[in-house]
Amino acid sequence: MTDLRKVDVNLLVVLDAILTEQNLTRAGDALGMTQPAVSGALARLRQQFDDPILVRTGRSFELTPRALELIPLVSDAMTEVSRLLDQSPEFDATTSTRTFMISASDYVLAEMTPILLGLLEKKAPGVHIAFDSLPVDARVSVDDLLRRDALISGSGAGLPGKKQSLFSDRFVCIADARNPFIDEGRIGLAEAHDIRFVRSDFGRGVVTIVDEMLAQAGIAPKIALSVLGFLPLPHLIAGTDFVGFVPERLALETRDALGLTIVETGIKPVTLVEAAHWHPSKTHDPALVWLVALLREASELLEFGDEE
Repeated sequence: MTDLRKVDVNLLVVLDAILTEQNLTRAGDALGMTQPAVSGALARLRQQFDDPILVRTGRSFELTPRALELIPLVSDAMTEVSRLLDQSPEFDATTSTRTFMISASDYVLAEMTPILLGLLEKKAPGVHIAFDSLPVDARVSVDDLLRRDALISGSGAGLPGKKQSLFSDRFVCIADARNPFIDEGRIGLAEAHDIRFVRSDFGRGVVTIVDEMLAQAGIAPKIALSVLGFLPLPHLIAGTDFVGFVPERLALETRDALGLTIVETGIKPVTLVEAAHWHPSKTHDPALVWLVALLREASELLEFGDEE
């Protein structure tokens, strides 16, 4: 491990500018430094990484292979340093210009984003939220939480860190209204073994709550298509003999426009509880506390509407 006491952390800022600009003069302009000062910093960076970092090729410069590998690492480090320094004993949402990073499924973003943006306009006009999709991997890591202010996912997903439940929805089966497998609004368990499903996929090795629900019913579904997230699923089912399970809000929002129907299956339904997850180190950050409260308010408006 590098002894940080022997490292000038200001070099990280210079390295980020060099990797971004790929030119010492432009890097200096971005930082308000002279070109000789940037050259001096580059010399120290070369010694630190035992690599030239930036090399001349004709009349221009190029990053070395090692420097290219450093780009995402330095970007993440700059983000985390900024977030660390953004933490303060107080947070005034009415004057803040902070940008929060939130990751969530396409379904959560579609349902919550309009409400969140409306609340921000009223309560914190200078605050911004950058939305990102969920990490596509078998398991969300602590590092994934460090890179974000909050990650919204199912409360039973076994994610690390702290969490706060937000809102719930139950899964329902949808099909085209003319699907020949439907009999008086039902698809029996026997037919469910033969019918083809459209599956919502969230990355390699991820077992979804729908996968678990079908397994508990003793059904090994025949997968016709796998799609990333929930939103494409109703569109892929419309006009076909396929079926699939989606959150009920999504089913109700797309049913009439796409000619779909919600089908009884005899399978015990499961409820999805969406929760905000964050890294434990951010628990006492007043800005994070405010953000979680805002997510709770948006969730209440989603579930119960505006009573005013």
